[in-house]
Parts: sequence; C-alpha cells; structure tokens
Amino acid sequence: MVKSEKKITITKNGPYLVSGDLPLSVEIIVNNKEGFSWDWKKGKTFEIKSDYALCRCGHSKNVPFCDGTHAKINFNGKEAASKEPYDAQAQKMNGPTLVLGDQENLCAFARFCDPGGKIWSLIEDTDDPKIRELVIREAMHCPSGRLTLHDKKTGKEIEDKLEPSIGIIEDPTMKCSGPIWVRGDVTIESEDGTIYEKRNRVTLCRCGASGNKPFCDGSHASIKFNDGILET
Repeated sequence: MVKSEKKITITKNGPYLVSGDLPLSVEIIVNNKEGFSWDWKKGKTFEIKSDYALCRCGHSKNVPFCDGTHAKINFNGKEAASKEPYDAQAQKMNGPTLVLGDQENLCAFARFCDPGGKIWSLIEDTDDPKIRELVIREAMHCPSGRLTLHDKKTGKEIEDKLEPSIGIIEDPTMKCSGPIWVRGDVTIESEDGTIYEKRNRVTLCRCGASGNKPFCDGSHASIKFNDGILET
C-alpha cells in the first residue's frame, strides 16, 4: 500500500488539511531557573486519523481541530507570505565560526534566542566553544526556522533533522497559546496550489491574526490568544 504524502493544504479562508498520518501533540515552552525559554516539554498526544483538519481562524470550540467556525465568522485567511526561499529573504550575520541567518517576519516569539545574551550579540563571540554551543542550542530550539546556522569554515548547514510531525505550541509564561509547529520537511501547499519551500522547522498561524499568513508572526502573544488546551 502506497503511503500518502505528508502534506498540509491551506484552504481558502478555511482550515489546514493535514494528510499522511502526521503525529500531533502539544509542545510546551518551559523556562530555565533564570526565567528564560530553555526547552520543550511534550504534552498530550492527540488521537488522529490519517487525514484531519486543523483550525486556523482561532475560534474553534474543538481545538486544535476545525469545527467550521471559520465560515460563521467570515474568517479572512488570505495568505500574505512571500514564496521566495529562505536564503533569498534572510539577513546574514558573520561570526568568527558561524554564520547566522535571520528572517525576522517568521518570528514566533518563542524566545529561545534570549538566554545568556541575545543570539545576535552572541554570534560575535562564537570563537569561544561554550558560546558557540549556546548559539547552536538557541537556533535549533527556534521552532519557526527564523534562525539558521552555517559553519563558517565548511559552509555546511547546522540543523537537527526532525521527524515529520506537528506540534501545538503552548506558552504558559506568556499565558497564551502559540502556533502550529510543523517539523521534518512536510509539504505545505498554498490555496492557489503552489508549494512553499520545504523546511525542517516552520510555524503556521492558528490564532488568525498573523500579518504573514500562513506563517506565524508572533501576533498570538500580542492578542493573548489562549485556546484553553492546558486547562483541559
């Protein structure tokens, strides 16, 4: 039996249609003792069918799944994101041993880039092995793929390869619910049938407020979006 492609299809003003048996679980941002975002804790795992629909209007009563509310509220899910590849959009910062890529409009406000000094300052001191290790850790914990790293000497990308799966991000520190974390080079198809660049880490908006749809731009934090998943 041929397995279906692991794919997310964006519907016009409607949900994300997920296919290919993609596992779905809650992913919770946890802090270190200094109060900075430091690690991920897996929450509940959802029972799914091979294909399912995820809410992207932010108003479903059956979160994270779609319950048709988008039609009742006349949700406007128009996509605004560029389809240019990451390398064409990201700014580059050169450190002694690493090159940091940064596409700011993909920021999901997970704040893993803050511990020990913000990553944009730390990149300048990556000739120190401990700081280099911290920079790699911070970039790899960024769920949205806003931050990427290349080894300056070899030119090779530094990336922890993730298995295809979907995480529903919850952020207890900010008392809000975050985006949909898509991992492992899952195909994301626009409502017009074109394909966004396949990436190892991507976050999709699920509060309905992003100005860079379908991707998260951190708006969930400013509107204090809370789906109640952690209270159930």
